[in-house]
Amino acid sequence: MPRPKAALPALDPSEELELLHQITHIINSPLDLKVILQETVSLVSRLTKADACFLYLHDPSESNLVLSASKTPHPGEVGTLRLRLGEGLTGWVAQHRVPLAIAEKAHEDPRFKFFHDLPEDAYEAFLSVPILIREKVIGVINVQHRKPHLYPERTIKVLTTISRQVSGAIENARLYEETKRKAQAIQTLSAVSHTVSSPKYLQETLQLIVTMTASLLGSKICSVMLLDEETQELKIAATQSLSDAYRNKPPIKVGQSVSGQATIQKVPIAVRDVRKDRRFGFPEIAAAEGLVSLLSVPMLFKDKVIGVINTYSAEEYVFSKEDVSVLQSVANQCASAIEHTRLLTEKLAAQEALESRKLVERAKSALMRKRGVSEPEAFREIQKQSMDRRKSMKEIAEAILLAEELEGKR
Repeated sequence: MPRPKAALPALDPSEELELLHQITHIINSPLDLKVILQETVSLVSRLTKADACFLYLHDPSESNLVLSASKTPHPGEVGTLRLRLGEGLTGWVAQHRVPLAIAEKAHEDPRFKFFHDLPEDAYEAFLSVPILIREKVIGVINVQHRKPHLYPERTIKVLTTISRQVSGAIENARLYEETKRKAQAIQTLSAVSHTVSSPKYLQETLQLIVTMTASLLGSKICSVMLLDEETQELKIAATQSLSDAYRNKPPIKVGQSVSGQATIQKVPIAVRDVRKDRRFGFPEIAAAEGLVSLLSVPMLFKDKVIGVINTYSAEEYVFSKEDVSVLQSVANQCASAIEHTRLLTEKLAAQEALESRKLVERAKSALMRKRGVSEPEAFREIQKQSMDRRKSMKEIAEAILLAEELEGKR
């Protein structure tokens, strides 16, 4: 095993000034979190001549660390790879809020956690520094070298300085994104609420809801599936997807799908990758449409399940508590719209039936006067004409009353 190489020499004044300029550029950059993270990774990589560099952000809602940027592109892992506080070398640094430097055989450290998807796990040297703001950890920066490598105190101090300087920019960008996202959620929920209360047809209402929800959550596909209580099947009622394969997807039995489980259990269910989950009934559609992660939320109205709202991502994605909360609010408002429409339909049907009975009663009276028949005989006459002419009794009654009115004017 070769001896660890000496790390970079101390920075001269001009290099320190350049470093200061670069940090200032990051701090003063627009409030774009991805840009700030990637520029931080690039700066640290150039400074340490690292073979690999990772930046993890702390997600307080889940109490874990999320891989958020890296020197080498890892599109499948960025945003999805997560560590609990205290898990692995990175988790240990976040938990103890102190730097950790290992010159060689880092993968043999008992605290090390191996990830099959990251080839950098086989690298020899490892340096990790917490990103702190007011002594609260908001992330971790990792530096790795393929060969044994010494990390002197000065390198650790410079990296610690960088992390503390950019921590404010990272936190501000995160707060900005969260505020913007919450504002979008409030705006969408307000629009959904307005749509629900507007006198539009149910199909149009559901179509507007899935379109707005897909836009808010960045969904590849968003759909509403309604429950047929007689057959215990879920059927697609609305989707913003243009795919005929998805739109024409056959009904699914409640007990045979992820959506069905959400219906039975009355709780949201998230699936990291539907292509690998046996509960998902249409893997061929998922593969053809590029569907990966799924969040299925029951539509509840007074504890009654009306159906589900499904949202799919095009990449592996971990749905946050906020995602679930927003979609549950949309789902419940959607359920309210459906139930109110059903109640309105039933009310109109009852009014129509009452109006029909009134007309039939008036028509019976007209026949009784004109022909001198009994009430049962008059009713049977109207019923017979309805069957013979294949028209409703209301239409026959209207014709009898119109004929009586015309005779009265002669």
